[in-house]
Amino acid sequence: MMKLRSSPPSPFGRKVKLALSILGLKGKVEIEDANTADPSDSLRSQNPLGKIPALVLENGDVLYDSSVILEYLDFLAGGGKLFPEGEARFPVLRDQTLADGIMDAAILRVYEKRFKEPKYRDPAWDAYQAAKMDRGLKHFEDNTPPVPATAADVNAGSLTLACALGYLDIRFAGEWRQTHPKLVAWLDAFEAAVPAFTDTKVPPAPVPDNAPALLQ
Repeated sequence: MMKLRSSPPSPFGRKVKLALSILGLKGKVEIEDANTADPSDSLRSQNPLGKIPALVLENGDVLYDSSVILEYLDFLAGGGKLFPEGEARFPVLRDQTLADGIMDAAILRVYEKRFKEPKYRDPAWDAYQAAKMDRGLKHFEDNTPPVPATAADVNAGSLTLACALGYLDIRFAGEWRQTHPKLVAWLDAFEAAVPAFTDTKVPPAPVPDNAPALLQ
């Protein structure tokens, strides 16, 4: 059986978990928590970057990052499900990349607070990452993806966007909701159409000072 190394709050790991459910592959993958802060965790031998998620295949090979894993799962499911064929593929790849970028910037802001004492933090750097998030959210507010009628209508772009918004709910107290009403409505509709989104939720937990470093 394949093994997914991840952690519950990770938005990138959540991408993969959602894809497994949507593609009917959930029973083929064992989920195993990984501690990215522990040098002795086997994650660092599975992914030299020590990052999650990592998908350990049955033959021992390992795939990373989440976008590569989604491509592989789509292939296993017959192709053309999360990633359309032909020209329609490229807007989906673009949306996935932008939503991934929002998550990257959000996690860097979380790590700034988690790893640095207050006197060593850089407000300008934090503002730089926050501006990336703001521009990405504005793009999606102005160009909201179609609402999926069922889980079968979800693609890699909309799946990643949902995970990005979910992560902002967890780590940033859902502040994005105050200024992005179209995205709020979109995410509500997405959750109604994709039960696995509810199943993969973790409780909101803004990161306090001196928080443990093991989870995203």
